[in-house]
Amino acid sequence: MDLDQLNETACAMVAPGKGILAADESTGTIGKRFASIGLENTPDNRRDWREMLFRTEMAMNEHVSGVILYDETIRQSARDGTTLVQLIRNAGAIPGIKVDTGAKALAGAEGETVTEGLDGLRDRLADYYELGARFAKWRAVINIGQNGDDSVPSQYCINVNMHALARYAALCQEANIVPIVEPEVIMDGNHSIERCYEVTEFALKTLYRELFDQGVVLEGTVLKPNMVISGTTADDRAGIEEVADMTVQCLANCVPAAVPGIAFLSGGQSDEEATAHLNAMNASYDLPWPLTFSYGRALQAAPLKAWAGKPENVAAGQAAFNHRARMNGLASLGEWDAAMEKETA
Repeated sequence: MDLDQLNETACAMVAPGKGILAADESTGTIGKRFASIGLENTPDNRRDWREMLFRTEMAMNEHVSGVILYDETIRQSARDGTTLVQLIRNAGAIPGIKVDTGAKALAGAEGETVTEGLDGLRDRLADYYELGARFAKWRAVINIGQNGDDSVPSQYCINVNMHALARYAALCQEANIVPIVEPEVIMDGNHSIERCYEVTEFALKTLYRELFDQGVVLEGTVLKPNMVISGTTADDRAGIEEVADMTVQCLANCVPAAVPGIAFLSGGQSDEEATAHLNAMNASYDLPWPLTFSYGRALQAAPLKAWAGKPENVAAGQAAFNHRARMNGLASLGEWDAAMEKETA
């Protein structure tokens, strides 16, 4: 393990004004996105979509520090034969890779899941390193019980998921790959922001205990958490400032200062909502780590709609990507304003 290399990579992933593009959708998930624009889910169409994003110069050069790829994508080449990994590197960004195999039903815990993918991971990480990946991602999925059901998540669910995250992280560092640890508390449901805080705090404190127990060096990691936010169907959803305040409180109570940075997932928030929440945190608080973004849909929804799978719309799709990347880059510095959303890229 080369700790200096790991730390250098982790710090670059959360560089000022930049964040991470999550382009690691599985074939099934990207198929659902393509269905929304009437586009067939083929390898060529998946390549063309991602190539368009990776060739968007302003977004990639100025506001994207790294790109999380899927197994298919890290092996693909652009139409001109350049690998997609090289396109990312040409833009000055760092290639990364999703390595978990998804959340599966957790035995003995109805409605809860455990993320799988540890079997054979050491060999897969060595392969991904050779292909150019310098960081990886593993997502644990934590559901919140609804209508006052406090039995979900169970301690059992939290324990097994955080244990798996730490095992993955240790294997990544052994391979000189920075692990993004992602304990996502799902925002679907009618739960309050207070309940989200409780569950997020429980998950994060358990995570850092497991990382310590398994010898993971925090200086070579990046945290990708959910924001502390009301459920999507809650009657009285918390506003921007309350989300920022409670998220910062939770992180300050749980995350060691040794962590190089925190890159939030968007978790189903609208484009502007995810940007506004990130900006409010950076504009109002002095924190021991940089707070930035690791967004998938919140960066890609607008360009996907503008592109619509048509070659003549590439410029429009790239303009939409430039705009969303710039808005979130500003939010990571606390310099975004809602009026900027009306500006053109």
